[in-house]
Amino acid sequence: MDNPALWRDTVVALRFFSRLPLPALPGEADPHGLPDFTRLIRAVPLAGFVLGGLAGAVVLAASLVLPPVIAALLGVAAAVVMTGAFHEDGLADSADSFGGMTTERRLDIMKDSRIGTFGAAALILGLGLRVAGLTALVAAVGGGRTALAMAAIGAASRTVALGLQVHLDPARIEGAAYATGRPQAADWHIALAIAAGLALLLIPAGGIAGAFLAFGVAGLILPLAIRFASAHVGGQTGDLTGATQQVIEIAMLLVLVAIAVPVGAA
Repeated sequence: MDNPALWRDTVVALRFFSRLPLPALPGEADPHGLPDFTRLIRAVPLAGFVLGGLAGAVVLAASLVLPPVIAALLGVAAAVVMTGAFHEDGLADSADSFGGMTTERRLDIMKDSRIGTFGAAALILGLGLRVAGLTALVAAVGGGRTALAMAAIGAASRTVALGLQVHLDPARIEGAAYATGRPQAADWHIALAIAAGLALLLIPAGGIAGAFLAFGVAGLILPLAIRFASAHVGGQTGDLTGATQQVIEIAMLLVLVAIAVPVGAA
């Protein structure tokens, strides 16, 4: 794509979603400031594609010389390190908020940097399911097809999860979800179209049916997440968006595992 603005936005999105050492762009006043998602959302699927693809490359390289479970562990570890556990933190904070009996208390818990019992359990289960899913997928379809699927899932999960910010007001007038702005639905739909195009990379691992079902599951999870966020805290937060991304990523991966197309199958 010969679109300098889109590539520039992709670099900014990567800087927000990851800890990759990206240089400041020409004319960029504050490289480490919060981005404006009202204009950046179209670049989210490309940023997710890069992050998922890099983790997938680790899985591919490791699978050439190591058992699938170790390749999966290294791939998940690479993803966590690259992103600074960005979405995992949202999953843990969202899980911990179940301990609050009121909206105000739940929001306070999400702001607390400490991890409680619910958060620790959610992290263990989330990371465990990702490692188990990748192990099974590598064993079934090989490291190359798994790497392609990881890139596509990275794009789809982050893009679909941002539907919370499109459809709901921020639950509090502070924090990243408020500061980054509310994306326009039209721009989000364009981002979804890009993510859907990248979802074609799911076909080698899951076939056409698997790619369709995996992306469809992501679409089914979003309205449930929107309804939950609205009932839980009266709106959306960055933590809930991150938790939604994690749930979508795990669900898409498990769908592919369930209907994986083995290497050599016609």
